[in-house]
Amino acid sequence: MLRYTLMRLGVFVGCLVVVWGAVYSGVAPRGLGDSNGLWVVLLALLISAPISFVVLRKERDRASVQVAQRVDRMKANMDANRSQEDVADDGARPQGQTS
Repeated sequence: MLRYTLMRLGVFVGCLVVVWGAVYSGVAPRGLGDSNGLWVVLLALLISAPISFVVLRKERDRASVQVAQRVDRMKANMDANRSQEDVADDGARPQGQTS
């Protein structure tokens, strides 16, 4: 997941540099008043989102599989712990007594 996040950040930074260059060279319009920095960041976000969606598809799928496996492993561990508690509780009680 860290690798995907860093790759996504890299795509954003690349777009930020390109948009900044385009705005300051006059190819893209400048923001109004003091909002030029915000304009550059928002435009870079808008451009980097679809690029990341297409370019990082395999990495996103790989991260998704890893997260799903980790969640399944945690669920299995919780179920195993729960069954161990049940066995220990049943063994500590005398036969025929319920809680």
